[in-house]
Amino acid sequence: MAGHGEAQPMTSGRCGPLTGVAEVPGDKSISHRALILGAMAVGETRITGLLEGQDVLDTGKAMQAFGATVERSGPGEWSVRGVGVGGFREPADVIDCGNSGTGARLIMGSMATTPITATYTGDASLRKRPMGRVTDPLALFGARAFGRAGGRLPMTVVGAADPVPVRYALPVASAQVKSAVLLAGLNTPGETVVIEREPTRDHSEQMLRGFGAELVVETGPEGHVITLVGRPELRPQTVAVPRDPSSAAFPVCAALIVEGSDIRVPGVSQNLTRNGLFLTLVEMGALIDFENPREEGGEPVADLRVRFSPGMKGIEVPPERAPSMIDEYPILAVVAAFAEGRMVMRGVKELRVKESDRIDAMARGLEACGVRVDEDADTLIVHGMGPGGVPGGAVAKTHLDHRIAMSFLVAGMASRAEIGVDDGSPIMTSFPIFEGLMNGLGARVRRG
Repeated sequence: MAGHGEAQPMTSGRCGPLTGVAEVPGDKSISHRALILGAMAVGETRITGLLEGQDVLDTGKAMQAFGATVERSGPGEWSVRGVGVGGFREPADVIDCGNSGTGARLIMGSMATTPITATYTGDASLRKRPMGRVTDPLALFGARAFGRAGGRLPMTVVGAADPVPVRYALPVASAQVKSAVLLAGLNTPGETVVIEREPTRDHSEQMLRGFGAELVVETGPEGHVITLVGRPELRPQTVAVPRDPSSAAFPVCAALIVEGSDIRVPGVSQNLTRNGLFLTLVEMGALIDFENPREEGGEPVADLRVRFSPGMKGIEVPPERAPSMIDEYPILAVVAAFAEGRMVMRGVKELRVKESDRIDAMARGLEACGVRVDEDADTLIVHGMGPGGVPGGAVAKTHLDHRIAMSFLVAGMASRAEIGVDDGSPIMTSFPIFEGLMNGLGARVRRG
């Protein structure tokens, strides 16, 4: 797991056409939430298509530590016997969230209104990430948090013995913070209200309703107003996890920039709060067909056919689109490097506090590969070099960030010289089959 072992250098070289079917893993966001809500329900929740990356497995271990029974019955098939809202027991040991900011923040929210104490840690990357954005609103419920300077892990959270409902306006567009507050509201009497000026991914709202919570979303002058009635008895569910659009982004974008490619990526989530990358790519001139649209597990999905797209042009991405594609900007920056003209990505300051400072990581890595990049606190601009125009020949620093690692390995598939990454081990946290899947399509990704 990233940050817990030796670095694994990896290299990617220019390859022939990518062809075939890319079966990407289940959605990470939905996988986390299915485990947590299953643990807070009464009875057995069955999950199919669960992402079995380390991030999600760490969340499953945390739910076990809080008293739920979490068992694997086959590839992607899991069951969770929950303890009910307010039924978490105090864990006997430290909760290790590995590399996952989503896991850490959602788990904190789920226990913050139960009178127990839990201590959290993570890998070197996660220990640098700010947790105050979650612990501040959780304090309004009555929870207390004690951590390192700057609100960083390791951190101990003391749950509220007599939680009070809150009305909280998100200061930043963050599905993680919104979800943590809603999860805390589950074991709080009365109504908990979350207000977001910009819509973020709505998996928590959809899944909470599915598990039987009373939740209403209204749009008004303040933005999206989400009202949750506390103290429900959550009903166990059968959850079919759709394929992760954030993982699909890598084979999709690789096919767009590798000459002659033609691949299919089946069953990818098309949730409107997650599809910003695909909208942006189509606006750039990407050849993507959305076939067989349907609904699976309560989520809209489609099969994607993706072809090499030499006519792509850089555009200005609307800043209001950022919440729907925040994790996809690193790989979009790679596509922009192989497009024509200038690609402007504004409103992306949230990238500064992800697993790494992703604006800086992408800028420095692309510059090392011969691409001109401009940046400021909230903006990333990539000056495209056209199909096959990126020189490459560098080793990018990943800063323990899985998306930085995969983005530069994709870049190496179409650059003139190989591109390496100093550590590909973080890829296991979210996309453990990345190397095998990409090489199965025709890529040349290797270790060492």
